[in-house]
Amino acid sequence: MKIKILKFSLVLMVFSAIVISCKKDDDDSFTFVEEDRTEQQAKDKDSLILYLSTHYYNSGFFETGSDHKYTDIVITALEEGESVPENHTLLMTAVDTRNTTYLEADYEYYVLNINQGGGGSPSFVDRVRVRYEGISLNNALSGDNETFDSSVTPVNFNLQTNGSTTSVIKAWQLVMPEFNAAFNYEIDEIGNFDFQDFGLGVMFVPSGLSYFSSSTTGTSYDNLIFKFELLQYEVEDHDNDGVPSYLEDLEGDLDIANDDTDGDGVPNFVDIDDDNDNISTRDELMPTTYIVDTNNNELEPILGTNEFEVSRANIGGVITIKTLTILDSDEDGTPDYLDPTVTINYNEI
Repeated sequence: MKIKILKFSLVLMVFSAIVISCKKDDDDSFTFVEEDRTEQQAKDKDSLILYLSTHYYNSGFFETGSDHKYTDIVITALEEGESVPENHTLLMTAVDTRNTTYLEADYEYYVLNINQGGGGSPSFVDRVRVRYEGISLNNALSGDNETFDSSVTPVNFNLQTNGSTTSVIKAWQLVMPEFNAAFNYEIDEIGNFDFQDFGLGVMFVPSGLSYFSSSTTGTSYDNLIFKFELLQYEVEDHDNDGVPSYLEDLEGDLDIANDDTDGDGVPNFVDIDDDNDNISTRDELMPTTYIVDTNNNELEPILGTNEFEVSRANIGGVITIKTLTILDSDEDGTPDYLDPTVTINYNEI
């Protein structure tokens, strides 16, 4: 199925108009008034709990074997008077409940963790490679389980927009970091990837953490279900200044758009001079180059605190690794790249 609706413009979502007027041919006007987020969440919570309390999944299937796929997850409606079959589990007893505050409203969402995954875990601003499918929970309550979006082949998504790219719904930013990507992968003779021990789960999310009043899925205020496999991730540095974007969340509130050290209207994660001292952020980080000759059984270095790899090349078994390290040269608690009183250019030393 063509991937068409998972992505959205963060700018449009955050700053979408509350009232939209549509002019009819007979000059009558129709005014759409967006629901209050807190009031809508109460309705969404009721719908989510109703679904989770009346549906079960094939939990026994995942007790043996490995590297199960999202297509192996079968969710079934519990008929009136029916007991949950053996080797199956009611969703309400299987999911973990999560809470978050977003756009000044408190939200509850639910996560089914079938396999944690054996690799590393992305941050909320990284780039992920997944396989997935999404259905409307509202439609599913009426017996319609048709997917509105899916990808059976691995596809990449930005968890955070940089202003020119698109990103995923808020729920994906929250859920993906709870899982680990694949521990390893192999490539067969025709170039297919075989991922091993990847994160596998299902998220059940309210409309306020997805498309809210937008009719992207076909209807407004749609609660959504996503089955997914987290295969790989890539640490993002949106402005290529050497500081990973997740570190630019200075307030730790999972919102890097509100961190603007120099107050120039450009958030740090897309600002190449975060403290506006006319020394670029990249030049205020200490560069280091490591040469590792694996032919002589040399091992790669263990990177220091606040040291991050920015590039590597492998030629004939000789690996060249370049890193940048965040320093606080005057030891005042503020790193050089955020301190306008420090103007050391480490590329000129």
